[in-house]
Amino acid sequence: MRGHRTGEFSMYKRMSSRDFTVAADVEDNSVVSQSILDQEITNPSWRLSFPHVLAATISAFLFGYHLGVVNEPLESISLDLGFNGNTLAEGLVVSTCLGGALIGSLFSGWIADGIGRRRAFQLCALPMIVGASISATTTTLAGMLLGRLLVGTGMGLGPPVSSLYVTEVSPSFVRGTYGSFIQIATCLGLMGALFIGIPVREIAGWWRICFWVSTVPAGILALSMMFCAESPHWLYKQGRIAEAEAEFERLLGGAHVKFAMQELSKLDRGDDSDDVHFSELLYGRCFRVVFIGSSLFALQQLSGINAIFYFSSTVFKNAGVPSDLANVFVGIANLSGSVIAMVLMDKMGRKVLLLWSFSGMAVSMGLQVVAASSNMLGSGTLYLSVGGMLMFVFTFAIGAGPVPGLLLPEIFPSRIRAKAMAVCMSVHWVINFFVGLLFLRLLEQLGPRFLYTIFGTVCLMAVVFVKRNVMETKGKSLQEIEIALLPPE
Repeated sequence: MRGHRTGEFSMYKRMSSRDFTVAADVEDNSVVSQSILDQEITNPSWRLSFPHVLAATISAFLFGYHLGVVNEPLESISLDLGFNGNTLAEGLVVSTCLGGALIGSLFSGWIADGIGRRRAFQLCALPMIVGASISATTTTLAGMLLGRLLVGTGMGLGPPVSSLYVTEVSPSFVRGTYGSFIQIATCLGLMGALFIGIPVREIAGWWRICFWVSTVPAGILALSMMFCAESPHWLYKQGRIAEAEAEFERLLGGAHVKFAMQELSKLDRGDDSDDVHFSELLYGRCFRVVFIGSSLFALQQLSGINAIFYFSSTVFKNAGVPSDLANVFVGIANLSGSVIAMVLMDKMGRKVLLLWSFSGMAVSMGLQVVAASSNMLGSGTLYLSVGGMLMFVFTFAIGAGPVPGLLLPEIFPSRIRAKAMAVCMSVHWVINFFVGLLFLRLLEQLGPRFLYTIFGTVCLMAVVFVKRNVMETKGKSLQEIEIALLPPE
C-alpha cells in the first residue's frame, strides 16, 4: 500500500504541466473533494501524535529546570567553590548559560534543517548531560562556568526545535493545545528545580545532586527520540516522500495520509533549494513574517516578565512572605495560567489570548505603579504589589508566554521555518540578556514607579501590534496559513 501511494505521488512529478492540469481536474472532482470532505467530518486521533509531543516537551522541562537550578543553591555553590561575596562571579554563574543559549539558538535552524528534528533533540541533550556533569563534579569557578556554558547551548537549541517539532507533527485541531504543553513543561521544570533545591541549606554538597538530577531527563530525551517519528515536513523537504508518508501514518493514521501529502504538495512551488540565505529572512517576501515573529519575542521580553521574576522575592520579602513560599506562589500562578492557556488555545484562538494577556499585563503593571506611589501607605500597598505581581505572572502565562513559541512556526513558510525560528529566538535571548543586565541599574536610577510605567506602556504597544499584525491560525493547516500569508506570485 505504501509503495502504491509513493507511485501515485511520484506521478505528479513526471507529468508535463498540460497533462498535470487535466489529471488535476479529474482528481479535484473525485478523490480530493472526497478527502477534504472526510477531513472536515473526521479529525485524526490525537492519541497517535500525543506520545511524540510528550517526548519533545522534555526539552522544555530541561529548559525550565536549568533556568531555576542555581537560584536556591547559589549561596552554597559560592561557599564551596570559594567565591562567596563576589557578586560578579555569582552573576556569571547565573547568566553564563544565557550566552550559551544565544549560541545554541543562533545555530538551531541550520542544525534542525541539516540533521532533522529528532537528531537535533539528541544533540540538544548531549551538552546538557556533559555540562551538568561538569558542574556537578567541579571544584573551581572556571569548571562551573564551563558547565553552565555547555548547558546553555542545549537550552538555546531546545526551545526552537521543540516548537518546530510540535507544530509539524500535531494535527491542526489540537496544535494549540499541544503547543501549550511546552509552556507547562517549562513551568514544571522551574518548580522541579525549586523543589529539588529545598534541602540545600541542610545537606552539605546537595547542590551537586541538583545538577546530577538533570542528567536523567536529558538521557530520557536522547533515548526517546530514537523511537519518535521524524517530522514529515522535514522529510518531504529532503525528497524522502515514502518516509514522510510512513511518518504521517504513525502520527495521523492511514486514512489521513493521502490528504496530508496533498496538502504538502500544494506548497511545492519549484523552490526546493535547501539553501536559505540570511538576507532572505530580512528582505523580500519573507521579511514581514520574520518581523512579526521577532517583534513578538521582543515585546514579550520588554514587557518586564524576567524583571518581575527577578524582583519578586524582594516584593514578597517586604510583605513578610518567606522566599520559599513566594516561589511557590509565583510557580502556581505561572502553572495555572499555562493550564488555562492549554484549554483555551484551540477554542479562543492565539490572537485573542495574546490580546487578553498583554491587556492583563498592562493592568497588572498599573497596579504596581499605584503600589509604588508614595501616596499610598500601609498594608494596602503590599496587597496591591503582591497581587499585581501574581496577576502579571498569571496573565503572562495565559498568552504572552506560550503563544509566540507556537504561533511563529505556524506563520513561517516551510522552507524558512527552522532558520527563521533561530533568528527570532536569538532576538529573544539578546533582549533577555540586556533586560537582566540593566534592570537593577534602571530601578535604582528611575525608581519602580517609572520603570513599571515603561513596562506597562510596552504591554499596551503589544496589544496594538497584535491587533494590527497577527493573523488567527486556530484550526488552519500549516499549508493554509502559508498560502494566506505568502500567496503564490
